[in-house]
Amino acid sequence: MIAAPPARAQDEVPFVTTPDAVTAAMLDLADVSARDHVIDLGSGDGRIVIAAARRGATGLGVEIVPELVEQSRANARAAGVAARVEFREQDLFRTDLARATVVTMYLLPEVNLQLRPRLLALAPGTRLVSHDWDLGDWAPDRSVRIDVPDKALGRDKFSRVHLWVVPARVHGRWCGGGATLDIVQRFQRFSATLVGRDSAAPPLVFDGRIAATTLVGEGLQPLVLRLDGETLARVDNVPTSTVAAGTFVRAGGGACR
Repeated sequence: MIAAPPARAQDEVPFVTTPDAVTAAMLDLADVSARDHVIDLGSGDGRIVIAAARRGATGLGVEIVPELVEQSRANARAAGVAARVEFREQDLFRTDLARATVVTMYLLPEVNLQLRPRLLALAPGTRLVSHDWDLGDWAPDRSVRIDVPDKALGRDKFSRVHLWVVPARVHGRWCGGGATLDIVQRFQRFSATLVGRDSAAPPLVFDGRIAATTLVGEGLQPLVLRLDGETLARVDNVPTSTVAAGTFVRAGGGACR
């Protein structure tokens, strides 16, 4: 369903169903399985949550139209998955997303942007899937196009489905092994500078991507680091003249000792 922004939350909102082919594509793109808890924001008649439950997942659908919430519950009972799902009449902006491993959305563009700070704050590795609309300058990790000949909304007879994987928050200075690692993060992209404090070697500067808790460098020296709590550990075998140590901790005061 397409949901309205908070200022119009109580107004009449047209219900636009997500076509079955798009529902399947959204769940496929997020690789939804029995390990997942799916939260659908603006869940309409419940079809995305119910389809996820048929794959073994648990789920929560959030919807502001009471009749659609009741219809969703009836649909879940008819599908035999009522024990695995819940549907609430609730403002999506007041919904606790912490349990989600997957968040699905078919919302207006401005609503996506209002939600973006909360989505970015979710646990690293949480998958976000949006039907048609993006998240502004936070580029998706992957997008697919699905032909929808009978699409009711808009002139195009196709849909786009976008996937984001929430990246770990690693921006800042990290210290370890006689070296300083400075990371500038922009969503799932980063630029890093590795400087050996007691070495005459030149700094190692590299860019890369963040996949959940793993930082993968690009270029001639593709360092790979993995975040565990407040520690970044190297998990590659790339030799560098800048630093041999494999572990960095976040600099509490911004400087390494």
